[in-house]
Amino acid sequence: MTDNRLRSMLDRGDFILAPGVHDMMSAMIATKIGFDVIYGSGYWLMASCHGLPDAGIATYTQMLERVSTLKRTSGAALIADADTGYGGLLNVHTTVQGYEAAGVSGIQIEDQEFPKKCGHTPHRRCIPISQMATKIRVACDARKDQTNTLIIARTDCRQSEGLDAVLRRGEAYAEAGADLLFLEALETEEEMRTVCERLDHPLLANMADGGNSPILPVSTLKEIGFSAAIFPATTSLAANYAVEKALRTLKETGTSQSPNVPLFDFREFCRLIGFEEVWAFEKKWISDE
Repeated sequence: MTDNRLRSMLDRGDFILAPGVHDMMSAMIATKIGFDVIYGSGYWLMASCHGLPDAGIATYTQMLERVSTLKRTSGAALIADADTGYGGLLNVHTTVQGYEAAGVSGIQIEDQEFPKKCGHTPHRRCIPISQMATKIRVACDARKDQTNTLIIARTDCRQSEGLDAVLRRGEAYAEAGADLLFLEALETEEEMRTVCERLDHPLLANMADGGNSPILPVSTLKEIGFSAAIFPATTSLAANYAVEKALRTLKETGTSQSPNVPLFDFREFCRLIGFEEVWAFEKKWISDE
């Protein structure tokens, strides 16, 4: 059965805040902090695991393995990036059922041509509205849990087709049955306000650090009219900044110990990753010899 927290939050009108989680260690930290929903970004999950750019290179099988592990590791409801559905209509059907079986609560599908690219990089092209609307209808039909598995429709047309096209596509994708609309790479707060005023449907804001859209606090996003927000890059960029700083310090000083490089407590991380259960098992079943 699909985790129903995402659906319940949307139905109650609770704002959905989902940090991006790029690996299983950050998933554990998100659980520790108390996030009810997390986001599995194709960009960051594939970069962390395979060192690949988000340019249509990663496969459905690779991403499915990653989101399955992420859901198993985290105690949160999971929104997961499914790119274009990894192909045609049959691929979309298979992707939705595979993600749903893995425990994903929100399945995000975008309207780019294959090979797709990161939504904040150039040279993206979109398929016709009618083709994407059919993909959404297939995705909605494919899910086994019609109530709790959400289909999130993303359009990447802002830079190539303009804001009017974003609105047209949003309307069409809502009509096709999408539970949430994801209007990628809006360029100003004014544009964000315009889409919320013009589209009578739940909208998700992408707060991608370093991307095209302004980063607004949740309080402002709620006031504008968004129902949800993902912060896909925050943990990844923060982690990489910290890693670079630690490694520079090690190279320059020859030690990991520095007041300028705070380290997560090793014993606490052992607890987070489950070593206490391992030690309890060993105490119970493995005698000292």
